[in-house]
Amino acid sequence: MPEHSQFSIDRTYPGLWTITFSNPPINMFVPTTIVELGALMTDLEADPSVKVVVFQSANPDFFIAHLDVAKAAERPEVLGLWREFVLRLPSAPVVSIAKVRGRTRGIGNEFVLACDMRFASRQNAVFGQPEVGVGLVPGGGALEWLPRLVGRSRALEIVLSADDFDADIAERYGWVNRTLDDDALDSFVDTLVRRLASFDGETLGAAKAQVNRFGMPTAIELQSSNDMIFPLLALPDAQARRPKLGGIGYGVPSDFELNFGRYLPAFGRADSDETDMQPD
Repeated sequence: MPEHSQFSIDRTYPGLWTITFSNPPINMFVPTTIVELGALMTDLEADPSVKVVVFQSANPDFFIAHLDVAKAAERPEVLGLWREFVLRLPSAPVVSIAKVRGRTRGIGNEFVLACDMRFASRQNAVFGQPEVGVGLVPGGGALEWLPRLVGRSRALEIVLSADDFDADIAERYGWVNRTLDDDALDSFVDTLVRRLASFDGETLGAAKAQVNRFGMPTAIELQSSNDMIFPLLALPDAQARRPKLGGIGYGVPSDFELNFGRYLPAFGRADSDETDMQPD
């Protein structure tokens, strides 16, 4: 396997890396994704010339769909690797920017939260933390980042509802820096990152480190949520909800994956089965 088989890196512009994620068909995060991100982070940290990194998706419908929990359960050590990554990325002197088109849910949303800035397509970006709807809690950073960004009450709305949120609401809540019309997103981000890349890297890193004093979760905080995942996965509610994902398009291009949040309330109905799992 190539070192970064799911991530292509464009280093054309001096001081800037543009990293494109592609894991067809819907950009699921699997254990190898997390391993590759760790290796990618090591490369970033080792290159003193890089000042800014932009993360984008090759799939316009899915920035990052979500974690494949079944595959992650087969390799539980990857949650530790994930915790390390979401500490390393915001701590690095490199400025990280997520340019979001498509759905970004669960670990995908936790990924963009760990980036320093987030810019989203007004017409084409959807955010969500669906874990509670399948009997889990977010374990990769959402419970730590969201209250800092959007406040306690809005964080509770996002996490407990397990619903999808469009880009305009995300902007209003402070979840993303700003939204832009889809045809203006690329040019806006390009202008910003080239501006940043024109500045001194040590100065950028020093300013970022000072801001981090007031807005970054600790390793202990992240670990406390991380440690909840597999115990909750074994509880009766999660055991009852997860089989209902079968047969309705989980992990493949489908109406379910496009509209994940709308399906979740049906998972808790005692009389629901795979034949009546329709969105509300």
